[in-house]
Amino acid sequence: MDTGKKVLLSMQHTIAMFGATVLVPYLTGLNPSTALLTAGLGTLLFHLVTGGTVPIFLGSSFAFIGVIQMVSKEFGMPYALGGIVAAGLVYIAVAVIVRFVGHGFFQALFPPVVTGSVIMVIGLTLSPVAIDMASSNWPIALAVFFIAAMSSLAFRGFLQMLPILIAVTAGYLISFAAGIVDFSAVSQAAWIGLPELTLPAFRWEAISIIAPVAVVTLIEHWGDINANGAVVGRDFVKSPGLWRTLLGDGLATAMAGFLGGPANTTYSENTATLSLTGVYDPAILRGAAFFALGLAFFGKVGGVIRSIPTPVMGGISILLFGMIASVGVSTLFSGANMNSTRNRIIAATVLVFGLSTVVVPLGPFKFAGMSLATVIGALLNQALPKDKPQSKQA
Repeated sequence: MDTGKKVLLSMQHTIAMFGATVLVPYLTGLNPSTALLTAGLGTLLFHLVTGGTVPIFLGSSFAFIGVIQMVSKEFGMPYALGGIVAAGLVYIAVAVIVRFVGHGFFQALFPPVVTGSVIMVIGLTLSPVAIDMASSNWPIALAVFFIAAMSSLAFRGFLQMLPILIAVTAGYLISFAAGIVDFSAVSQAAWIGLPELTLPAFRWEAISIIAPVAVVTLIEHWGDINANGAVVGRDFVKSPGLWRTLLGDGLATAMAGFLGGPANTTYSENTATLSLTGVYDPAILRGAAFFALGLAFFGKVGGVIRSIPTPVMGGISILLFGMIASVGVSTLFSGANMNSTRNRIIAATVLVFGLSTVVVPLGPFKFAGMSLATVIGALLNQALPKDKPQSKQA
């Protein structure tokens, strides 16, 4: 594949991750340009640690939003950043343990029946967000959805790999014709500028609130690495190894905290894009990282992306989030025996609690949604009796 095609594919991944990556700093008071900077640098660091073999993009983690808001309000943002650095160190510590003990305990806790169900929960939990964005203008959202779907089905060759970019561009032009594009983000943005860097400060009270959230995101990391491997058709847990992916994620998160950005995490949107396009070259994800770095320094380009109307992103999100859920279905039925009553009970419970509004507090953080579903699934997998082998009839 020539360089020009790779550039377009990288741009497509940048568009897929952009909204979620900058949403976290908007909600927490961090700088969006800094978030793009740390996402780009974090992704490149992850690829360096994993030998450039895993097609992963690291972006802002939603799991830390609540605790960042809490700590920054009570102690100040530098102490929240110190907590993020500590969360990265938790990842690094677990990576060292996995390096010497092996990943078997992860596999025992989170088999395909748990991870597949949880991946389904990820997509289904995000679906209301897509519907909410799309509902601001259903005609445009549905047009974008169908353009993306038809691009991936009707086109052949290189164009078949660009459904998101084609659909977003078409949706932007339709929105411009309808007069709903707000160019204020473009006009207010500087052409070139340095992202705002903030150094962390450390306080035990702040660390004790933020660092434990890494326990939740470790589970997310396991699910995302398995989902990514399921899409690509490779076992990244074995090669380059779970300990390397954990180490890369942890180093990226610690670095983000030192520079003033939000914690990093593996991105389901980019896994969904891989599934949709069928292009798994890790170099394309590294290209997306360089685009993110460019957006961090060239404000006008970022302003154009921020000006993409909400229904356009809603139409794309319906497809992307649905693809995440479908990857979960594939993982569940290809890796687990769903004729087993035991597995059906585990999957059903994970789905019910994952899609519920139940919140279970535990120490300084809370389990809800996907994290609660994952913990319950892991506990049930250990507690429920194994299926008895069927006796042969004479």
